[in-house]
Amino acid sequence: MAANNRRMSGKKGAQVGSGGKRRRGLEGKGPTPPAEMRKGHAKQRAAAAKSRRAQGRPQQRRAGGKGTSELVVGRNPVVEALREGVPASTLYVQQFIDSDERVREALQLAAERGGINLMEAPRPELDRMTNGLNHQGLVLQVPPYEYAHPEDLADAAADEGEDPLIVALDGVTDPRNLGAVVRSVSAFGGHGVVVPERRAAGMTAGAWKTSAGTAARTPVARATNLTRALEAYKKAGIVVVGLAADGEVELGDLEALQGPVVVVVGSEGKGLSRLVGETCDFRVRIPMPGGAESLNAGVAAGIVLYEAARRRA
Repeated sequence: MAANNRRMSGKKGAQVGSGGKRRRGLEGKGPTPPAEMRKGHAKQRAAAAKSRRAQGRPQQRRAGGKGTSELVVGRNPVVEALREGVPASTLYVQQFIDSDERVREALQLAAERGGINLMEAPRPELDRMTNGLNHQGLVLQVPPYEYAHPEDLADAAADEGEDPLIVALDGVTDPRNLGAVVRSVSAFGGHGVVVPERRAAGMTAGAWKTSAGTAARTPVARATNLTRALEAYKKAGIVVVGLAADGEVELGDLEALQGPVVVVVGSEGKGLSRLVGETCDFRVRIPMPGGAESLNAGVAAGIVLYEAARRRA
């Protein structure tokens, strides 16, 4: 009678030799696919990028936007900008200028570099261009900087088969600090710098000069919203580390630096903004036995980048 009840219940009994498991449960899922075929794996992203290059199809580029053109005014600033390799499109020289060593050097540097237009202009025209600044007969036009998109920095790391090492600046308004950070990122093998679109330093002539030419090979990305950009990095598996004087973790104890990481540096006075600080996976402090209250952005970023490079070596 019990056997009849079991048949009428519509449930199958255990299969002979199955150990009580159904047939599907005994079927294996096959071998683990190689890293190149696992979605989201660094090697898979690198393989995809290599395939795109082999097919001759350019990777879709997300525009990070352009900056605004800039004028470098005065004999000393113009010569220094040309010496440091600041990008330039046109060198304006006043008609009938009283030439000296700086004027001659500016003309020579512009000619040697190539690609810089030399334009002679009357003094009233230069006065108008510079809004009456003391241009001393030399004006250098710097073209708008082409910013990358924040995702481009992570993609570049994947193309190289490396874990991303990126620095994001929160509220840093001094272009010289931005230039110093770009220089440190280049020196320690980082993949770029992210800056907010508003209320932040951009790639001006001053930033280019401080970077000592490294801005030509280290991309700077601009984010419309820094918090959202950091959240996107986190979704991509990148750890977001914020520097704070009262951070819960000391730099020497932070193991995350050995993997994919974004280091967020705040302004010297205010530090990290509230939303950015809440977005960080870790808030890290740099020990300072000398008792200094804070470090500027360029120095702080350099210390963390050195530590990251040391651990990855």
